[in-house]
Amino acid sequence: MSVQLARPESGAHTDGLLLGIDFGGTKMAVGVADRQGRLVARERVPTYAERSAPQALERALHLAARLVAEVGGPLMAAGVASPGVIRPDGIELAPNVPGWEGLRLADAVRDALGVTEVAVDNDLNAAALAELRLGALRDADPGLVLGLGTGVAAAITVGGAVVSGHRGAAGEIGYAVSGGPWPGTMLELDFSGRALDGLAAELGLSGGAAALTGAAGRPGPERRALTARLDELARHLVTSCLLLDPQRVVLVGGVAGSALIRELLVDRLAEVLPHRPEVVLSRFADDAALLGAVTLAREAVAVTG
Repeated sequence: MSVQLARPESGAHTDGLLLGIDFGGTKMAVGVADRQGRLVARERVPTYAERSAPQALERALHLAARLVAEVGGPLMAAGVASPGVIRPDGIELAPNVPGWEGLRLADAVRDALGVTEVAVDNDLNAAALAELRLGALRDADPGLVLGLGTGVAAAITVGGAVVSGHRGAAGEIGYAVSGGPWPGTMLELDFSGRALDGLAAELGLSGGAAALTGAAGRPGPERRALTARLDELARHLVTSCLLLDPQRVVLVGGVAGSALIRELLVDRLAEVLPHRPEVVLSRFADDAALLGAVTLAREAVAVTG
């Protein structure tokens, strides 16, 4: 079922439209904006990751075409936010949706929607761009964006730009070594929305990560189990802060919405860091990557124009 978040007047934006698509392991969001980047329509639909990548891409493109048609006006550019490391011939490090690594997102958007200018970036990088242009990192340098959603990842901003790294893989902390004898396991398998869903099930809780964080508000086995997992995340966040010395850390994603998670993270940073960054929750809720995708489209038009 789709969740309709806004509905424009048909044909109201004939001076040009921007499209943003945010692909996630759990949900996909599509937004249409005017040429200034102001969203005029957006909808969110499930990814259905277990059904594989092609169906998710097809449904998102169908939704995008419908929203553009309903808003009315020529499509100037599109921006796409995707998990993983984006390459012209595919995507790397995107295991949460089977088959995602074989997609060519820019080509698919061009072919389906007839738009020439298409910019694609990692979803956390897109979220960081939104924070730089519109949100909590406009007056903070350096900045660190920590994404706690289906997976876990980070993005770095320095000098008003997102740092992508030599291979475009900067911030992929989900692959960090976590726990146990070497080589341990991946951080994302210990702490992420999917990992916490699994932990909740192990503890006999229905309702996934949300139920776990709710139960962990009280002393007991749920709090001990959650704290042990969160300590692994906190260790890597501490190391990231020591390396970057960020002025501000911005938390995005569904898991970051838990006040308990934020409180525990802030407490752990305060215990050990000699210079503590400010830690804030993104004011964009689940829309940071979508707004970043729209911003990618807007900046693509500015460069070509």
